[in-house]
Amino acid sequence: MQGKVEISGVNTARLQVLSNKETLDLLRKSKAGDQAAREKLISGNLRLVLSVIQKFAGRGENPDDLFQVGCVGLIKAIDGFDLSQPVRFSTYGVPMIAGEIRRYLRDNSAIRVSRSVRDTAYRVLQCKEQLQLSLGREPTLDEIAKQLELPRTEVVGALDAIAAPVSLYEPVYADGGDPLMVMDQLRDTRNTDEHWLERIALRDAMGQLGRREKEILTLRFREGKTQMEVAKQIGISQAQVSRLEKNALGSIRRAISS
Repeated sequence: MQGKVEISGVNTARLQVLSNKETLDLLRKSKAGDQAAREKLISGNLRLVLSVIQKFAGRGENPDDLFQVGCVGLIKAIDGFDLSQPVRFSTYGVPMIAGEIRRYLRDNSAIRVSRSVRDTAYRVLQCKEQLQLSLGREPTLDEIAKQLELPRTEVVGALDAIAAPVSLYEPVYADGGDPLMVMDQLRDTRNTDEHWLERIALRDAMGQLGRREKEILTLRFREGKTQMEVAKQIGISQAQVSRLEKNALGSIRRAISS
């Protein structure tokens, strides 16, 4: 985004800058219905939009799209600004523009995340910016969590939820030969040859059990029921359930170890 001169057909190098007095004068005329003043007010504050979208650089979003969304936020700020309040327009406009961009990013995320998690994530981002200004350095996750009175795990989870997804085929290193991709640095610790063999052996061992033994093991270890609950469900005593369960597990152990 940095160094990009033209965004959405607008030459950013030639954008005008309005003084506070000019802005207030144009706001009064715009609210009175002067469309020419409204257009001049919008074009005179496009640099404000540019300054806001710089904060969202590095997320893989198209700068043109962010600029257009930021302009929507600028227009909303112009329409909602109260001239009777002793506040500079830029002070009111920046949060409005940033809020519009955050809504766009939230609603167009490649991964759907619950509204509550997204809201937490953007509270974390705002807190991070504020702490960075006050501390003069990057705040730690613990400092952010303390400021927001949230568990550290919730802060980490919220940030992970809105992080831009990375392709498994994205190159991370190249040295003249074939590039090293993200997937080359990942290791599947579950679907190893050893685990596959164990699963096959377990499936074969389960296949040798009787119907009732299979039912008891399913209720006990897949559904998490107690022996008393299993006994009540299948209509036998708890002692019978215990005996059948013990025999079934013994049969599986012998089958796997043989």
